[in-house]
Formats: sequence, C-alpha cells, structure tokens
Amino acid sequence: MIEGAGIKESTAAAVNAGKGPTVVDKKASTISQITFRKDEIVATLGEGAFGKVVECIDHDMRGMHVAVKIVKNVGRYREAARSEIQVLEHLNTMDPSSTFRCVQMLEWFDHHGHVCIVFELLGLSTYDFIKENSFLPFHINDIRNMAYQICQSINFLHHNKLTHTDLKPENILFVESDYIVKYNAKMKRDERTLKNTDIKVVDFGSATFDDEHHSTLVSTRHYRAPEVILALGWSQPCDVWSIGCILIEYYLGFTVFQTHDSKEHLAMMERILGPLPAHMIKKSRKHYFHHDQLDWDEHSSAGRYVRRRCKPLKEFMHCQDTDHQSLFDLVRRMLEYDPAKRITLDEALQHPFFEPLKK
Repeated sequence: MIEGAGIKESTAAAVNAGKGPTVVDKKASTISQITFRKDEIVATLGEGAFGKVVECIDHDMRGMHVAVKIVKNVGRYREAARSEIQVLEHLNTMDPSSTFRCVQMLEWFDHHGHVCIVFELLGLSTYDFIKENSFLPFHINDIRNMAYQICQSINFLHHNKLTHTDLKPENILFVESDYIVKYNAKMKRDERTLKNTDIKVVDFGSATFDDEHHSTLVSTRHYRAPEVILALGWSQPCDVWSIGCILIEYYLGFTVFQTHDSKEHLAMMERILGPLPAHMIKKSRKHYFHHDQLDWDEHSSAGRYVRRRCKPLKEFMHCQDTDHQSLFDLVRRMLEYDPAKRITLDEALQHPFFEPLKK
C-alpha cells in the first residue's frame, strides 16, 4: 500500500562520491514509488557514482522515515558497500546508543543484487547548510560545539583502530537542521542561525582498520594531508589534518585549499603554513621538488593565483579575541605537516578552545 509523505528537506546519511548529495526535484510526480520489502521510496535525496540515496517510509518501524543507500549492482561498488557494512556493524557493536555520533545503520539487505543500507534520517550536511546560507561562516560558538563533537566522534574511531579517511563538511550532518532567520546588519542580508548544532559523522565507505591494506591515495582533495600527497604512508593523523581544514572552512565559509593539482596544493600549504619539513621532502619519491625545495614558479599564472588566494594562517582571523586566537592555535596544531608531531584528538579535546564547554 502506497502512502503519501511530505518530503523532508534533508541530506541522507550516506556515502557520497567526491561531492555532497544534491537534493533533487521535489515534485511528487518525479518520485519513483517503488516498494521493496517493507520500505517505500518517497524522495530521492542524492545520487553519486555508487548509486543513490532515497528517503523511505519504514512500515516495520511505525512509519518512521529512514535514509536508504541503494548501491549499483556493480562489483566494485558492491564490494565497497560490504566493507562499509562491516565498519558500521563494528561501530554499532562498540557504541549501540551512538554516544560518539557516528551515523547508525539500522539494517541492510540485498535487493536483486543491489546492496541497500538503511540509516537513520538526518538533516542537512554542514556543507549544504553553509551553501544555503550564502556561504556565510558559522559563529565561533557553533564551531566550538561542532568541533568538539567531531573530535569526540573521530577519536572514538581512532581508539577502535579505524581511520575515516574522507572527512569533509559534506560528511558531517546535522541531526536536525532547523534554523531561525535574523538580519545581519554587517553583511546587510538575512542570515540563518541553527537552533541545534548536534552533528553526526557519515560515510564510512573508505574507513580503514589499522591492519587492513592502506590505499596510497585517500581523502577528498581539499582535505588531503601532506603525507598522503607525498605518498609517505598515512594513519589516524590524516583525519586530524582533515578536521583542521574543516574547522577553518566553517570559520571562513570557504576552503583555503581550493585546487585540483598536487603541486599547487603543496604551494598553497607553504604559503599558509610555511615551508615543508626537509625530512618529508627527502623521503618523498614524488617529483614535486628541486634541490629540496618545491619546484614552483611564483610568477606563473598558477603562482599568482596561489599568492592572491592564500596568506599566512593567522591573517585569516576575523579579529584578535581570545576565542579566535584559541581556535587558530588548535587549527595550527591540526595542520602540522609532520604526522608524528600533529596534535592527537585526545590532546585536541583538552585544548583551551573547548574550555567553555566544560564549565
């Protein structure tokens, strides 16, 4: 029996392929009313190379709305889905009440060769919220609340011998993305302010256990750690680098590493964070260097682009208030080039930036 349902404007808790899921046309006529097992599709929430994510009514759960990731019946995507399920089952066992804010898999099943993973339905991704808010940055208190939850969640993964490897604003979802609208006199436009900053981490399709094979290339470009770019091997610290990139994006409303080229990416890092360590350059077999320095022409069009777009990290600060200085100190420790010296999440959770949350 088909039931009508209002389409919730939300992003599914789902694996996305490179870009965040996009909400599609919401007219009822475009919704494919397919019933598989007990679930009824009422809206498409996002699509990617892997397949699609849909909102469903689950009649075994009293009409509860859920997000279902339907994976293409293609070998490599099926294999990736099975790997994700293994991680999600492990997380459900270790944290059944989702205290550590990893999205909950409710169940999974196979539908004519399509692996289907059922998740709790969440709100917008943090990226989509910024996008729909005209790329206005989050307020510093909201960043503090979100950052603490992200650090707690990923620290839980790290203690369970897992590395997420694909942290980005698209993979941090609000539990609810309700907001109030206020006029921002400084910006001379309306601004959305969240009612609740509770988040959950999603997309465990690339999560890797310590004892599993580590792919050479991981992470979405803008959030990729230097040890990954230089092919020096990686482990949990690459997640910490990604979190540092996420926090600065929340603060500015845009990513500081806006590039699709590895050498340009390294040039941006050097402009923002200073020179790469000599020992990392020496260990790297990548052909980005000449005489132990980045082989980069500052006077080329790419060089001018980097110089125009990038500046030393502290110059991105909006003001010199203690909160802002404290956030930038934390970010600088997360964006330490050497993964052995990079702050751990155990240490990050004790950083003074989070002190107001403990009063």
